[in-house]
Amino acid sequence: MMDDTTEPHPSEFRLGWEEWVAFPGLGLPAMKAKVDTGAKTSALHAFDIEPFGPASRPKVRFAVHPIPGREDLSIPCSAEIVDRREVISSNGESEWRFVISADIEVGGRSWPIELTLTHRGGMAYRMLLGRQALTEDIVVSPGESCCQPVLSYDVYHTAEVSHVAPARTLRIAVLSREAHSYSTTRLVQEGEKRGHVIEVIDTTRCYMALDALSPEVHYDGQRLPRYDAIIPRIGASVTNYGTAVIRQFETTGTYCVNGSEGITASRDKLHAHQILARHRIGMPMTAFAASPKDTNNLISLVGGAPLIVKLLESTQGKGVVLAETKKAAESVISAFRGLKASFLVQRFVKEAAGEDIRCLVVGSKVVAAMKRSGAEGDFRSNLHQGGHAEKVRITKEERETAVRAARAFRLNLAGVDLLRAEDGPKVLEVNSSPGLEGIEKTSGKNIAGLLYDEIEKRVRPMPLPKGRRRR
Repeated sequence: MMDDTTEPHPSEFRLGWEEWVAFPGLGLPAMKAKVDTGAKTSALHAFDIEPFGPASRPKVRFAVHPIPGREDLSIPCSAEIVDRREVISSNGESEWRFVISADIEVGGRSWPIELTLTHRGGMAYRMLLGRQALTEDIVVSPGESCCQPVLSYDVYHTAEVSHVAPARTLRIAVLSREAHSYSTTRLVQEGEKRGHVIEVIDTTRCYMALDALSPEVHYDGQRLPRYDAIIPRIGASVTNYGTAVIRQFETTGTYCVNGSEGITASRDKLHAHQILARHRIGMPMTAFAASPKDTNNLISLVGGAPLIVKLLESTQGKGVVLAETKKAAESVISAFRGLKASFLVQRFVKEAAGEDIRCLVVGSKVVAAMKRSGAEGDFRSNLHQGGHAEKVRITKEERETAVRAARAFRLNLAGVDLLRAEDGPKVLEVNSSPGLEGIEKTSGKNIAGLLYDEIEKRVRPMPLPKGRRRR
């Protein structure tokens, strides 16, 4: 490499004192860089610089404003840390900076370079290309500008920007009290397989600092870092506290796979059925009353016996009773009221024959389905109650019903349980924390991987709306 203003040799690669560059691996398709052979190292403008990951393979996450003067556009990036070294600026000030490696693209040519991360918000160029990054066949013409093709910041206003950084490392927390359960273990394994940093957080050990300017979540005496995404695995017994923790993460702007409102509504069976009814989603005829004087009317509303009596907070088939006669129904209702328990009365869909369909919804599509059958003599089909499952092909109507049900609760991961009734599919329940073991083993699909596909799509940078001011 040498400074030259003469005509370059055909094998030489010519650069001016400023050039358009790209870093596809960082999700930066267009940046204007100053080429400075007087500087030894290359520097990239970055802010919110935060190291993370295991000590054996440390990573750094940061954000970049690629367009000077446009702080409304921020591209989140991450990379492995190559080094941390002291850099002395032109004015004599020293600064310790993280060093990363990235492939730079200029004029159709690509090669790896090292970059130091520093805040260059006041600089006209968000990228400085130093002499260490220039290979021997590169000739710099300090009197020329943009010897290589000119790019455009317009790329940040198109959908293309959401596809340029598929390998960005994410920092994700799984909120779970069961670190060794199948579902949590699979989420950790699949996330780490993709290069993400996955941390399992015990929901009940979180505590919150409520502040209008800087809301925080603390854990074991320390403030939790900023996460790209949260995967809630909130058990029924800690729904109230668990959803409070999720609300705190939502307040900080973290993407949560399932939001606090959807989880809360799905856990309250009365509220859940009211939501299904509001969205005109098919479900078995359901009735609710608080007064014992309404028992007979309650039974008649669902078409009489046989009928199902469900505790409002029942899970895994517990607290669900089949009353085959009116007398039995009256006895069960009386017993539940004597325990001051809240419950629903629901029509028994006899034609379902003790079977239901579990549809696993990720994002806006059903990614897997299985038919669950109850143990001999048991009308409940829950696998936890001894039932068994098999792969099943669902109809278009069943698929659409499952997606509509998940959307009604604004859940991006949901297990929707359907009954096959004579007049179409009926939603029994929308589970906001579905187990992965049964559905993965039955369907043979990588459900955890499909969930990460959705997360990666959601947390990638999005294009700016058209009509914004450009520079």
